[in-house]
Amino acid sequence: MSNKSRILIIDDESIARITIDALLSSENYEMYFAENGEDGITIASQILPDIILLDVMMPGMNGFETCRKIRSMPNLAEVPILLVTALDDRESRMAGLQAGADDFITKPYDIFELQVRIQNMTRLNRYRLLIEQRHEMEKLHQDVLIAYDKTIEGWSRALDLRDKETEGHTQRVTEMTQQLARTIGFDEEALLQIKRGSLLHDVGKLGIPDSILLKPGPLTASEWTIMRLHPVYAFEWLSVIEYLKVATEIPYCHHEKWDGTGYPRGLKGEEIPLSARLFAVVDIWDALTSDRPYRKSISKEEAWQYIREQSGKHLDPAVVEAFEKCFIKK
Repeated sequence: MSNKSRILIIDDESIARITIDALLSSENYEMYFAENGEDGITIASQILPDIILLDVMMPGMNGFETCRKIRSMPNLAEVPILLVTALDDRESRMAGLQAGADDFITKPYDIFELQVRIQNMTRLNRYRLLIEQRHEMEKLHQDVLIAYDKTIEGWSRALDLRDKETEGHTQRVTEMTQQLARTIGFDEEALLQIKRGSLLHDVGKLGIPDSILLKPGPLTASEWTIMRLHPVYAFEWLSVIEYLKVATEIPYCHHEKWDGTGYPRGLKGEEIPLSARLFAVVDIWDALTSDRPYRKSISKEEAWQYIREQSGKHLDPAVVEAFEKCFIKK
């Protein structure tokens, strides 16, 4: 597509069209011409000009009527219109403004004035189009993100359905982790990443065979080796998706421990991303306070006692303290 501004001249006088063409021929414009209002509207719909130079005194559909018609068409309503007229009275100018014109220039016109007005109007129209395009791109971007997040929620529900033992667990830990993160000062963008990461925290288990994941009894040492690969699978799948790179922290690191004895990398202390340290406390809390087929839940007092015992070992002491303020001492 050409980068030249498109100018449509609608004028019934051939000498006027030739004159404007000659005056603007040295400029970076694509010139289009129409001899009457009807033809001008047809051409305008086809080329979507950056500016229309519209003569007022034309037979048939005059400039005012043409202007009103253009303004009624959604695809042309915002195109700048410069009325070119021999009329210089107040009533004519008011009629032009009411019809939707943006500016006037009076015949005979000064070449420099004509050039400056066209330059200004085409520049403003290009700015307007750029802003509209930017807004449209932002809307499309938001629509894509919404679709992605709906997909994530679908994956999360599929995981819960696959593992009946933890049904409802994902939604609970997602909400609690977001609440905990909000109380310690995470901004909205970070909270959104927390939500995504929490929903996908066990997505790597899709790579674990059912014979291991759904085994009713204790896992063997070799089975545990395979089970502990699920954070690695999550990282391999999610890290290549640009908008999930930050969210990957929770699926990849929520089994790491403060003292360095966790998996898959044996990270220690603040080497573990804060989002994963927050999630780890919530994950343990929900696991202890929820019924499972092989055991009943324990009381909140017992669960809190266990979490305090894990402070400085499995769990970040500062996060345990924040959890107490957020959920225990209410």
